[in-house]
Amino acid sequence: MSGTVDKTKRPLIVASIVLATFMVAIEATIVATAMPRIVGQLGGFTYYSWVFSAFLLAQSTTTVIYGKLSDVFGRKPILICGIAIFLIASALAGFAWSMASLIGFRLLQGIGAGAIQPVTMTVVGDLYRLEERAKVQGVLASVWAVSAVTGPLAGGVIVDNFSWGWIFWINVPIGVLTIIGFILFLHESVDRRKVRIDYLGTLLFSVAIVSLLIMLTETDAGFGILAGLAAIFCTTGTLFFVQERRAPEPIISIALWSERLIATSNTATLLAGMTLIGLTTVLPIYVQGVLGRSPLVAGFTLTMLIVGWPLAVMLSSHFFRIFGIRNTLRTGSLMFPLGAAFLLFLTPDSNPVSAGVGSFLMGFGMGLVSITSVVLVQESVEWSMRGSATASIIFSRSLGNTLGATALGAILNVGIMHFGSGDLAAKLHDVLNQPAGLAGLATTPAIRSVFHSALHWTFWGVFVVAILTFATTWLIPVSREAGRKSPKAGQETI
Repeated sequence: MSGTVDKTKRPLIVASIVLATFMVAIEATIVATAMPRIVGQLGGFTYYSWVFSAFLLAQSTTTVIYGKLSDVFGRKPILICGIAIFLIASALAGFAWSMASLIGFRLLQGIGAGAIQPVTMTVVGDLYRLEERAKVQGVLASVWAVSAVTGPLAGGVIVDNFSWGWIFWINVPIGVLTIIGFILFLHESVDRRKVRIDYLGTLLFSVAIVSLLIMLTETDAGFGILAGLAAIFCTTGTLFFVQERRAPEPIISIALWSERLIATSNTATLLAGMTLIGLTTVLPIYVQGVLGRSPLVAGFTLTMLIVGWPLAVMLSSHFFRIFGIRNTLRTGSLMFPLGAAFLLFLTPDSNPVSAGVGSFLMGFGMGLVSITSVVLVQESVEWSMRGSATASIIFSRSLGNTLGATALGAILNVGIMHFGSGDLAAKLHDVLNQPAGLAGLATTPAIRSVFHSALHWTFWGVFVVAILTFATTWLIPVSREAGRKSPKAGQETI
């Protein structure tokens, strides 16, 4: 299987990719802002978290499947199909009449969204040489940064002035423009041949991953439910590996995922995802609950992460040419433990600027690690495997986010019980369950001290995983001179 993409209209294709990326990137923040209003109208607060979980479960599960399908049928039809599903679900979600229906439409949205990020990144790999690719990835990273800022603002404006349905319907015109752009400008030739789709492998993989993610995200469920999910995961996971070894066209190539470069890159990306989700979930509540600062100040500390990530990606092409990919990767991974170390020295009297510096360093490191992992993996395989290889990176990051949130949440709860000595732990949980609980911690020094100590255990967890990320990047096989070549004179860039 091989394929080629017409490169004469690359700027217009990249513009379409930017629109598609923006549509998915802004979805999370804009929905989060509007959810209190939606719950107030639809009811069903018990199922609040599943509005987000359903989307993320479907997106994470289908990422790898779409990557394989894009290798078989080409990028264009799979991308357009995914966007179309996303738009249909968005239109339906705006008309949701209950929380159950909204969750169902969000699940369908996630199925469509699973195609967008891996396949668009694969298209970039098809269009641009290694030396140019980082520049385009920098543009896409900046789209995520802009979305993180504009999403909450747009969500607030919409729910205050219009029907909440517009937070979903706003996707429709953007998506239609995106589809038109891909139809008009993305021209690829794919060698057609008869293929056998691995339907059984797809089903087994989906059941295994969904059961794993539910087990990790719903840790408060009863022992019987968790044990059942674990049994389903182990059974379907084992059957999946057996199926993939004998399938003529496996949905996941065990041989591909076992290659040293891809295996180590995926492991580093998974650990980096665990580290970053730890930062984004723990740092804001520390700044508000222990330092006693406002949500705006807490948001500032994470803004530094959002600034550092795209900045690193945009500068990476220069780093590649000057220092090579290997040195760029290893230096970037060093930013993780360096930034995490700032968290270890936070005290109730610390200035939030210290947290912001640590956040920036970790974001900068994530930018370098993510872009170098993607370009190395894409460069190591031929066209017919590039979609699967790119999807493996995206899937590893998503799984890392889930694992990190679960592990650090458990560490925090254990820390509260350890330092709270029963009564204080119960009081802390009572305070945190109040609408203004974080703000009230500053006036109760004993409870704040427990919260500070418990959160420091999670900071140590972040630091340890950051060290592991740094160590794993040294296992990625890459030559000293990789990436130092300069683009040829006269070659088109975006």
